[in-house]
Amino acid sequence: MIDRRLFTMPGIRKTLGMLAVLITLQAFSVLFQGKYLSMSIVTLWQQKPFVAVLQTFGFFLVAFVCRHLLTVLKNYVVGHWVEKTVTTLRHDVLKQVGALGPKIIQEKGTGNTVTLALEGIDKAQTYLMLVLIKMFDMMIIPWILLAYLFTVSWPEATFMLAIYPVVIIFMIILGYAAQAKADKEYANFIRLSNHFVDALRGLPTLKQLGLSRRYATNIHRVSEDYRKSVLSTLKIAILSTFTLDFFTTLSIAIVAVFLGFSLIDGTKALLPALTMLVLAPEYFLPLRNFANDYHDTLDGKNALGDVLDLLSRPTLIDNQQLKLEQWNTESHLTLDNVTIAYNDNDEPTLTIEHLALQGYQKVGIIGRSGSGKSTLLNLLGGFLAPTNNEKQKIMLNKQPVEHLQLQAWQKQFQYIPQTPYIFHATLAENVAFYAPDASEEAIILALEAAGLATFWQNLPNGLATLIGEGGQAVSGGQAQRIALARAFLTPERRVLLFDEPTAHLDIETEMNIKKAIIPLFENHLVLFATHRLHWVKQMDYVLVIEDGKIVEQGTPDELASRGGAFVRLVADVNQLGGVK
Repeated sequence: MIDRRLFTMPGIRKTLGMLAVLITLQAFSVLFQGKYLSMSIVTLWQQKPFVAVLQTFGFFLVAFVCRHLLTVLKNYVVGHWVEKTVTTLRHDVLKQVGALGPKIIQEKGTGNTVTLALEGIDKAQTYLMLVLIKMFDMMIIPWILLAYLFTVSWPEATFMLAIYPVVIIFMIILGYAAQAKADKEYANFIRLSNHFVDALRGLPTLKQLGLSRRYATNIHRVSEDYRKSVLSTLKIAILSTFTLDFFTTLSIAIVAVFLGFSLIDGTKALLPALTMLVLAPEYFLPLRNFANDYHDTLDGKNALGDVLDLLSRPTLIDNQQLKLEQWNTESHLTLDNVTIAYNDNDEPTLTIEHLALQGYQKVGIIGRSGSGKSTLLNLLGGFLAPTNNEKQKIMLNKQPVEHLQLQAWQKQFQYIPQTPYIFHATLAENVAFYAPDASEEAIILALEAAGLATFWQNLPNGLATLIGEGGQAVSGGQAQRIALARAFLTPERRVLLFDEPTAHLDIETEMNIKKAIIPLFENHLVLFATHRLHWVKQMDYVLVIEDGKIVEQGTPDELASRGGAFVRLVADVNQLGGVK
């Protein structure tokens, strides 16, 4: 029920210690509440003076108030720790996802990762809030009450002690069944999340291809699977609750029957019998509460397990001692015998026998879709780590490094993907993504260099206009120009990574943007992945990738003279009527 890693969280031991003290005090409050309630009833039954009744009832009220005040204190202590822990978990999950890079998204799916960071942690919060209190209630309160009940009437107390493990056994059996159903439900929920996010991202493409209705049917099928798994889990939960209530109620009824016979026979006085009867439901109450909340928190338990699994994954060590000067004409990066696999047991997705980059080269990366162009850029940008390989050798300015996920290196480059992300922020804030302290004049110059002078001047609030989600809409071409403006604003970042930046643009828009991109190439190391081969004319070095391997590299003229993979690729593009 409780993941052992929970006890390694900061502040958990102090919180549990305080919780144990509060629950112990609450157990005695419950005990005194039942005792003085019984005494008040017996005093009334015996028609004693009103002062005697008032005194015992006053003790009952004090115990009753203390019990509920302690409940408030329990919730406050645990709630304070849970809120602090969940805030830390959310921060750590986002940080971990950033540290692990695209590999974790590739492995788990976008929907799963987003759901885990948002709704998953919310479910974990509910789980932590309920399970700690209910677990400690069940561990402390019944045994303090039982110890007292043995002094009141040991035969009935013995029966209650004997029936307790029987109820727990049934709860465990049904709990395992519910856990299996909940695991299936959670897996379906993750699958539904991935389907939903992928559908949203690909909706324009699906509509253009006329496949939106077919994909809607797929979403409906996954939703139905999730609905059925939820109902299946609820059936087990309801059966478990019914069984537990039946056994506990039956046990209390049996105790009441024994006490009734004792009263009839005159072998037991009214006060101990009534005290036993009043405290018997309190004895089983923590167990019933725990069982009920067990089903309510199964998803939270699974979510917390996934969060802790994610946080326990090893990340690459950033060598903070690495001294790296700004990339210049003398800088170089070499990779030898480097391989990448998205999963440890998979075949390599990309294999690099040798690659050398130096100075302000303009390097084109070409190949068919899925050949490994983006994977190479993710490696060079430090978004992916190479697999463990004894022969691997990466040299960065004559310094050996195990990977490129280094802040000192990542501060050297800018990454411009196919669809640059436009934040829900002002135009100025979007452009100043890499340089948040940039002046307004510098931002305007960057926008003009990217060909957006007229665009920003025509916006309702100029540079202060909100764009992105929920703001002013921008076209694909404008989004690319905003990404270029980010690069113009920070010329000190001398390495540019382009991942097919014009793949989704029509040829006219692409040619217009090309005029803005080419001036940016000056005094930069450029790595430009594309399947539109007219860009090769602007490159002084080309890498040809096929099936995850760099099969050819050299200047465009050298590759053209060899008659190899480069020539075949150009011929295939020409034959298909591609862009030259």
